[in-house]
Amino acid sequence: MTIKHSFTTAFWGLKMQKSRSLLTILGIVIGITSIILIMSLGKGAQNLILSQIQSIGPKTIAIVPGREPKGPSDIIGTLTNSLRQKDVDALQKKENVPHLAKIMPIVFGSETAAFENETYRPTIFGVTNFFADIYDMRPDQGRLFQEEEIKGAASAVIIGSKVKEELFGQNEALEEKIKIKGRNFKVIGILPGKGQFSFLNFDEAVVIPYTTAQQYVFGIKYFHRLVIEADEEANVEKTVQDIKNTLRNSHDIADSSKDDFFVETQAEALETVSVIANILTLFLGAVAAISLLVGGIGIMNIMLVSVTERTKEIGLRKAIGATEKDIMVQFLLEAVILTAFGGVIGIILGAGFSFLASLIISAALSVEWVFELPLLAVILGLGVSAFVGLTFGIYPARQASLKSPIESLRYE
Repeated sequence: MTIKHSFTTAFWGLKMQKSRSLLTILGIVIGITSIILIMSLGKGAQNLILSQIQSIGPKTIAIVPGREPKGPSDIIGTLTNSLRQKDVDALQKKENVPHLAKIMPIVFGSETAAFENETYRPTIFGVTNFFADIYDMRPDQGRLFQEEEIKGAASAVIIGSKVKEELFGQNEALEEKIKIKGRNFKVIGILPGKGQFSFLNFDEAVVIPYTTAQQYVFGIKYFHRLVIEADEEANVEKTVQDIKNTLRNSHDIADSSKDDFFVETQAEALETVSVIANILTLFLGAVAAISLLVGGIGIMNIMLVSVTERTKEIGLRKAIGATEKDIMVQFLLEAVILTAFGGVIGIILGAGFSFLASLIISAALSVEWVFELPLLAVILGLGVSAFVGLTFGIYPARQASLKSPIESLRYE
């Protein structure tokens, strides 16, 4: 029997049982749709985060207090007070870090802000004007801080669009005063609405001088982060080493394994995020693939039932010359066609749901979420569905091919 005839026979067999065929592939459709959806959203999230990290600039270096975390359980180790003003002073010395162009201490936390009868709990960022360059975030109303306001711990604030909306509504906010920790802060600027930026959302933030945040809001004498910009991208690696040497001297650390800080470059951040995103996507895809296993078992069961119900058909075909191989190929093709068809439907549905999800995420979070359907996801969807049909179709096909033609013709 030719392959063309085998396909024709297989299609005829499936066409005679339309309802059963559609129900049989439901598990495959759900599994492939889930995999496509997860891989597409995972790729979209990865692209968004990477693009935002890249926009910070390749010359930017972050210094984080505590030991570098090697896993989720180590994150608590970064919540230390090892970065202080003496470190900033040491890093600013040209002989210590010759290629340092800018440095910005950062402190952050959450406090309640109030205006008249309205209250809102924003994220408080204590920074310098350097934040506007790093995050490309400048007030569309008002101004940035003056150098005297930063040095003198002035009670001046720049508020995000969401904070303005919550506290002032449609009223003017510039030059008004909001209260934080019992202290009045003058609104000197309002940031434009930009939504989520990497792990930050300046729409829901209040930006103040870091000196003010330390002295009047959080009551601390250390920093949560230090951000440095090198003078040239080519000097980033040298600058990182100079930073480490300077801080070790400042902290009296002789053994690098006992560092109470770690340094991150944008290249390292990109690599870390890529690895984490890929692992998470693969893990979620593996979880979704469990439904394919369930669908494969369902196909095998339905095919076994079909073999029993079509016993006379099998006997008749054998009586007119069909071999065991012909019968086996027919039933195996039926299983593969079912799963491949389910795979195609799953890919179409997965792509459609992914596109819809990208639109919803973009609108809800105000981010530039770009829809992407990875070619690997399409290949994986078709390949896995065909493999499931082949794997779980072999046993029913083998059972059909072994039936005796005489007994099959007598079957009632």
